[in-house]
Amino acid sequence: MKPANAVLSGYGTTIFEVMSRLAIEHKAINLGQGFPDEDGPLDLRELAAKAVVAGPNQYPPMMGLPDLRQAVAAHDSEVYGLDVDWQREVMVTSGATEALADSLFGLIEPGDEVVLIEPLYDSYLPIVRRAGGIPKLVRVEPPDWRLPRDALAAAFGDKTKLILLNNPMNPAAKVFDETELAFIAELVARHDAYAVCDEVYEHIVFDGRRHRPLMTYPDMRARCVRIGSAGKTFSVTGWKVGYITAAPDLLQPIAKAHQFVTFTTAPNLQSAVAAGLRKGEVYFDALSGEMQRKRDRFAAGLAGIGFDVVPCQGTYFVSADVRALGFAEDDVAFCRRITTEAGVAAVPVSAFYTADAVDHFVRFCFCKRDEVLDAAVERLGRYFGAAMT
Repeated sequence: MKPANAVLSGYGTTIFEVMSRLAIEHKAINLGQGFPDEDGPLDLRELAAKAVVAGPNQYPPMMGLPDLRQAVAAHDSEVYGLDVDWQREVMVTSGATEALADSLFGLIEPGDEVVLIEPLYDSYLPIVRRAGGIPKLVRVEPPDWRLPRDALAAAFGDKTKLILLNNPMNPAAKVFDETELAFIAELVARHDAYAVCDEVYEHIVFDGRRHRPLMTYPDMRARCVRIGSAGKTFSVTGWKVGYITAAPDLLQPIAKAHQFVTFTTAPNLQSAVAAGLRKGEVYFDALSGEMQRKRDRFAAGLAGIGFDVVPCQGTYFVSADVRALGFAEDDVAFCRRITTEAGVAAVPVSAFYTADAVDHFVRFCFCKRDEVLDAAVERLGRYFGAAMT
C-alpha cells in the first residue's frame, strides 16, 4: 500500500485525547482538556435553537452572515479602538482552528520560515509543516514564562514570512505585556513579516489586565491577522464559530483557503454569536471575573496540598511544579499516576514542547463547576496525604 501523507501521519494521538481516555477508564475527574462543564448564556442558546427552527438552514454567505461580521467589526471598535470594514476585513470560520489553518495555508509558501513560541497549542506545528513552512522555535518556560528577546530576534530572518502568536497564551497562561508586544511588533515590521494572532482567550484575563491585540501597535494594522473564538468567549466550545479580522490584502488569500476547507458555518450559530458579541464589556468583565474566582479557588486548593503553583495571568489553565510534593518522576508519569491512582486527570506541560522540555510541571483546567474543582482538590489531598505518610 502507498503511504499516507508523511507530515500528518507522523503525529500520534493528542495528549488531550490520551489523558481523556485514561480519565474515562479510571473514572477520574478530567481537568486535562480545556472546556467548561457548563454551557454558555441561556439566551444565546435559545436564540440558536429558534434560528435553526425558523431557518433558513441552507448555505450562508461564504464570508459569514453580515450580522455577525458587523458584530465582529463593532466589537473590535468598541473594545480595542480598531476601525474595521466588516465587508472587506472580517470573515467567519468554523472555529478558530479552521481560522488558523486558513491563515497559514493562505499565507505560507513552501520554504517560508514561521516563528513560533513554545509551549505550543498542538495544531500549530502540523498545519505549518503541511503548508510547507519551516518552523523556527523559541520557547518560554515556567515558572516565569519570560520572553527570551535575543533568541526571538535571532529566529527572524530574510526568509521569515510570519510569526504565529498566541496571546493570551495556552498553555502557559501568560499574557504578553506591552513591552513584549512592542518588541514583537518591531521585529515583524523590521523583517517585512506578518503576524497571525491567536487571541481566543482575549476576554479571559485576570488581575486587572486588559488584552491588547498586536494589531493595535504601530505599523501592525496591515500586517496582523486577528483570530477570535465564540467557543471560548461564550463557553460553547462545541459550536465551532471563529472569526478573523485582517486587512483586505491579507484576508483575500485566507478567504480562498477557507472556501476550499469548510466554505461556511452553521447560520443559526452565527446569529447567536452576533447577539453575544453585542452584550459588550459588562458580559466580558463578568466572564473574566468568574474565571478568576475559579482560578483562585482551585489554585489555593493545590497550594494547600503542597503543589508549587505557577502564576496564571489568563486562559482556563493553571500549572504547578510537582517537585514540591517530593516526587522524582517526570510530568508524564506523574499525570498517569494521579489519573489512575488519585482519580484526577491533568496534562504534562512537556507535551507542549518539541523536545528537551522542562519535565516537572503539570497543567490543570479550572473552568469547571465549583463542586468539581473541590472534589478534585479533595481527591488529590487525600492521595498525597496518604502518599506522604
